[in-house]
Amino acid sequence: MATLIRAIKADITTLSVDAIVNAANSKLLGGGGVDGAIHEAAGPELLEECKRLGGCPTGDARMTGAYRLKSKRIIHTVGPVWSGGLQGERELLASCYERSLQLAAAHNLRSVSFPSISTGAFGFPLKLAAPIAVRVVQEFTARTEGFEEVIFCCSSGEHLAAYARLLRVASAR
Repeated sequence: MATLIRAIKADITTLSVDAIVNAANSKLLGGGGVDGAIHEAAGPELLEECKRLGGCPTGDARMTGAYRLKSKRIIHTVGPVWSGGLQGERELLASCYERSLQLAAAHNLRSVSFPSISTGAFGFPLKLAAPIAVRVVQEFTARTEGFEEVIFCCSSGEHLAAYARLLRVASAR
């Protein structure tokens, strides 16, 4: 059965999915944007668990409980800071999506929601980041059974339009 891949405009902290992905910093101790919102909504227990993880390198992912969130788990991934595209940013961003999906698959999580990783404070251009995200998710779910749904949870109309356009093009193939 094919995985449903879609884009929505919503607050990722409100979604009832098996896992939401947190666009985290390397210390995993909360921050601004999506990271801060997830930590605030999940409650102080999340910070305590994250402290025990000891951080996460850029391009990798870690999993925690979701505590007060509707999701079952949180997958924390550290996206690259955009430095003009000559520091391996594209490959590191692709790795964020790949490693997050690998963790989800290893824990039999069937529905996952991603924010637009690195496109906020980390400055990765949306027009470059969105195609990487969509490609990695489509390729991974095509070769890995068990995923029912992957959602790109967008915080703005601009982000929603970018992901929706890419998903329409892909489904027309």
